[in-house]
Formats: sequence, C-alpha cells, structure tokens
Amino acid sequence: MGTCRFSSRRRWLLCLAIIWPQFAGAAETSMSAARRNARRAAIESVEESQLRGHVAALADDTFEGREAGTRGGHAAGIYLGKEFQKHHLAGGAGRGYYQEFGARYRNILGLLEGGDPQLKDEVIIVAAHYDHVGYGNQQNSYGPVGYIHNGADDNASGAAALLESVEALTASSSPPARSILFALWDGEEKGLLGSKHWVAHPTLDIRRVKLMINMDMIGRLRQDRLYIYGSRTAPGVRRLVSMQNRELGMWLDFTWEMKDNSDHHPFFERGIPALMLHTGLHDNYHRPSDDVETVNTAGAQRVARLLVGLVEEVAHRPQLPSFRARSRVESPTTQPTAERPLAPLPGRLGVSWQPDEDQSAGLRVTRVRLGSAADRGGIRAGDRITHFAGREITDAEAFRSLVLAAANPVPVTMVRANPGESEEVQLTLDGTPTRLGIAWRMDDAEPESVTLVRVVPGSPADRAGLKVHDRVYQVSGRDFASSEEFQSLVTADVPRLELTVERQGRISDVTVEPVLLQ
Repeated sequence: MGTCRFSSRRRWLLCLAIIWPQFAGAAETSMSAARRNARRAAIESVEESQLRGHVAALADDTFEGREAGTRGGHAAGIYLGKEFQKHHLAGGAGRGYYQEFGARYRNILGLLEGGDPQLKDEVIIVAAHYDHVGYGNQQNSYGPVGYIHNGADDNASGAAALLESVEALTASSSPPARSILFALWDGEEKGLLGSKHWVAHPTLDIRRVKLMINMDMIGRLRQDRLYIYGSRTAPGVRRLVSMQNRELGMWLDFTWEMKDNSDHHPFFERGIPALMLHTGLHDNYHRPSDDVETVNTAGAQRVARLLVGLVEEVAHRPQLPSFRARSRVESPTTQPTAERPLAPLPGRLGVSWQPDEDQSAGLRVTRVRLGSAADRGGIRAGDRITHFAGREITDAEAFRSLVLAAANPVPVTMVRANPGESEEVQLTLDGTPTRLGIAWRMDDAEPESVTLVRVVPGSPADRAGLKVHDRVYQVSGRDFASSEEFQSLVTADVPRLELTVERQGRISDVTVEPVLLQ
C-alpha cells in the first residue's frame, strides 16, 4: 500500500495546520483561530483523486463483491485494516482492528483517542459498512445474478469517505478533544449484522458513545441533494450539520424517516443520537452495474468534507446534546402536521390600487372590499392616497409595508376622485401591526432557532426573500434560546436586521429592513 500519498497541496494544508498554533497567542481567541485553521486544513485535505482510488480498489473484481464471510470479503477487510494501520489508529477491537463474529464475519474498528482529559472518555462513532452481496442471488440482487456485484456506491463510497476522514483527522498535530471510533461494519447486507453485533457486544463501554454518524451510499450525489437521517435524534443537530454545509452548498434533505435499513438504526434503538448520510437509491442499486464508473466522486468528496467538518465540530464541543426520545414517534407521516404553516392573514386595509400616472402623486384606489377598514373609513374607488401614517406615498412596496406596520388610528390623506379635493380621514385598520411580516414556531428538536410559519406578502420579510419553513439561527450575529428572546431581537428599533437563515441545509445571510414609524 505504500506510505503517505499526500499531494503537494495536501502537504501544504497539513503543514499549515501544524505550524499555525506556534504563531497563535495564548489567548482563547487565538486558540480558537488556530483550531478553525486546523479544521479548514482537515476539510480541504479530502481529495477526490484519493477517494476515487479507494472506491476503485474496493469495487475491483478482485474482492468478488465483498460478500460477508467470503474470501473476497476477507481480502477487502485486510485492505481496510492496513489503511487503519497506516494512519496509526489504535486497535478498536481489543488488541487489534478485527472484531470477529458469526460465520467468519469481521467488523474493523480503529480508535483515535481524544486529547482532552475531561472529554476523551466520550466517543463519536464514524461508520460505514464495507460488505456487499458478492455474486448476488434472488434475495439480494435486482439481477442479473451470478455476476460480480462490485457495490461501488453500496458501500465502497461510504467506506472510502471514512478512510478519507481517518486520514484528515489523524494528520493534525493535536488530536480531537473526544475520542473517535472508526467502524467498518460487516454483514450489513445480511441484516445489519455487524452493527447489531457491536451494540450487543461493544468493544468499549457503550455509555461512552455520544453520537453515531453512518455513511451508506454517498457516491451518487444528484441535483446537490444529500439525505440526512436522524437529525431529530438530538436537539440542535440540524443546525450543526447545516453550518458545516455553508461553503459546500448542498441541498440537505432532513428526512424524518428512521427505518432499520442501515447501521445507524441499532444505535438509534439503544437511545444513542444517530445520523446517516445518503445520496439516494438508483438504477444500479444491487446490480452488477454498480461500478466505479457510475460514482460521482466529486459529489462524494463534498459529502466527505461535510463529514470531516461535522466530526471536527462535535469532537470539540464542550457539551453534546442527549438523545431526544420524542424522535422515536416522529415520522414522515407526522411531519406535515408539525410543520404546517399558518393561514394567510386577512388584509388590514382592504383596497386594491395602481400607481397614478404621475409617479409622485400616490396610489389610485381601484377597488374597496365591502366591510373593510377602507370601506368603513369612507375610501372609494378612484380616490388617490397620497399620504399614509404620516408618510408620503410614492412606492407601492413601501405602502404595503406601512399598512402592515401602522398602529391604530392611522391618518390617511387622499385626493378624492370627485370633486378632486384633498381630504384626511382616520382609519382603524384590521388585525395587528407587524414590522417584519413573519410568524414563527419553536421546535424542541432545534431549540436555538425559529421556523417561519408565515411570511406576509409585501412585507419587509417577503421583500428580503424569506420563505415559509426557513429557519432563523441568529439575529445580527446574536444567538437566542427562546421565542421571547427572538422577538426581542427582531423588534429592536434598528434600521436593518441581519438574519442567519437556513433553507434546506443551505446557510445565507439575509438583510431585512423593518418599517420604522415615528
């Protein structure tokens, strides 16, 4: 297998991670900058060419489809064990890497011990299964059977990403704070046998395990869509994952489905927070055609970089959240009810309008809804609104925002259609004022965010591009822990708010300019 296979770019990045702390000050801010730098170096060290090399090796005909318990499966296990040895992982199965069980099956376990005296007893498991279905049979193949099923995506891609994460995380001069157990499961295709065996016969105290991250079929990224299973098994996980995606920009599909179809599930059943990364099924699934040529290695590189960033983050956090028991009863069936948006608000004024021919002359009313605030105040079709709530009206969008934000009573100046004279009336608008035009809901699975359940058309939030189901994580750089704190931040009397927003796992900074009334 050789020794190090670093490219010159990888050497530079890893040297940067090692040298930087020597120049960092002792202050916490400098140490934080050093760790950010080391994390970036680790993430960027994940290379497509090396990932492709691992996929090609594991999906070679030499391993005869890597069926658990066969000579091909054993040969693949030797290849993987040597990779663990090359990066100086400690044996995770007692004295060595192999945990034997069943009919000549073998899990492969390597341990990177944490460096923090208080946190090293806590363990993050990073896992993927390495077996496949061999030559296939009527029970596990979509045909044709009798030919080698190389399983390049299922799951040479996940095993390759794990090996890249091993290399990235062991290259730093300082270990992660928590310990990391890298686990390559055998017998997954025969019923999650390897992960079930480990949970029943753990090689370390299972109470030490704080999070399990599983990769299964991450080699077919299409339309930038990556499925994330298990984000609701611990509070705040969706935000943790999304923040690692900020520069990668994938569409993260945070599904509520938690089936027993991969190796994260035995951990979930034991009450351990568990995630799975997956790029979806395809026409080559469990067929001989699942070969290296069909793998999107550039996409797999992005998934592996997300993994490394996530492991780096959770390995250093002062505290990790506990298992969220309610996730056991959540499913795609309950999701629509939990995420149901609020009904649209009725209009406050009750008019339709169009700009006057003279753009500086206000808005001409074209229709008045019967019984509305405008109807009660005597506004009629053909009247021209020139001032509203003390503001001159020259812009339809600004007028919409004023209507939404104005507090009663509201002075309105109009030029009457007949006889064409200016007149001021006092209106009592329907509903309650809103400066931003949003309503939100808290979610106990994401306690430091709010989910938007209404965005009022024409409001400042709408004009800024916010949508229903967007999640807001920060307001002008500040975190919040409750709906009351969020409301206090967004109702501050400031000309603009900078919101950190997540939509389908993509993070963006959105500027909202609230209406400021005298």
